[in-house]
Amino acid sequence: MARPLILVGVLLYTAGILSMKTLDHVTLRESGSITIPCLYNSQYKPNSKYWCEGYFWHSCQITARANATGKRTITDYPALNVFTVKLNKLTSSDSGFYWCAVEIGSQSNPDDKKYLYVTVKSAPDVSVVSSSVSGHEGGDISVQCLYSSRYQNKLKRWCRLKDQSCYTVGRTDTSQNSSVQISDDDDGGRSFTVLMSGLRLTDSGWYFCSVGDLQVPVQLLVQKDDKYRNTSESDDAGLFPSICRNQTASNDPEDSNCSPGGSTDQMHWIFLLLYTAVPLLLSLMLVLVIWRLIKKHNGALSKRRPDVCSVAEGPMTVAYDTVVFKKAEDHVQNQVSISRPLEREVIYSTPKLH
Repeated sequence: MARPLILVGVLLYTAGILSMKTLDHVTLRESGSITIPCLYNSQYKPNSKYWCEGYFWHSCQITARANATGKRTITDYPALNVFTVKLNKLTSSDSGFYWCAVEIGSQSNPDDKKYLYVTVKSAPDVSVVSSSVSGHEGGDISVQCLYSSRYQNKLKRWCRLKDQSCYTVGRTDTSQNSSVQISDDDDGGRSFTVLMSGLRLTDSGWYFCSVGDLQVPVQLLVQKDDKYRNTSESDDAGLFPSICRNQTASNDPEDSNCSPGGSTDQMHWIFLLLYTAVPLLLSLMLVLVIWRLIKKHNGALSKRRPDVCSVAEGPMTVAYDTVVFKKAEDHVQNQVSISRPLEREVIYSTPKLH
């Protein structure tokens, strides 16, 4: 196996410098599926991507292009500078050399490409429990990599495809504030476990379990968590649902959204304020209206009180028959005469008109 790989490598470098990145040797189970990542240079975002099968580059056969579906499905993600090739329902006869490639079509600058070898077996020597894992910012994830007994004494590593940085069993390393720890199971389960803690958004990407010369890809997705607090937060963090991070200490583009609580928390507080303030305002307006009506009603009653009040004391009986108001001259006081039947006493009162 080593000699063909060396030969192909020599042929590649005679054609120019390559920027494409992918795995070297992947393995999978018959009738199963696998998704292979192919990372390319950002300048090739608009270029066509394709999958080529064959031992030599110049004689390989293009079997799928971007956005094609079927036994070989290619999906391009220009924002991430990666396209993926999903291989479905492969058999042992599909084992062989394959190529991730970007079409350039220039004599001076040939297509960018990278080869890999695919091994399809009924019982692969290396596999993973899950080929896609996700976690939240500040949290942790674990990946379990399985291997056969014949690979028990082989070197076991967890690697990031983008920069080819690898972490070996028994070591604890730190990458971008994320702790990576790999432990080989001692119970005879023939597996090793990768634990990544203190996740950051920049940890998202493609990784692979590596045992000896075999590799299995794993995709990691880190989601933003509003509850996550960076160590650079101010002492006023408790006043807001979330607080902006210290931008001077971070180059993460996600850290540029520096606003208390972020857009989601701001909308939450705005709706909460409207939900509580509007009913209170309406209640206050209703109370003011009722108070003004009561005040107006009491004022009207006070204006309608009687102008003349007659009080009789003792056994005397008072009877009112006819009251005649006469307007007097300016020098004569206004008089009101009250007349009764002749057989009864007549009482005269002289009230002052207001």
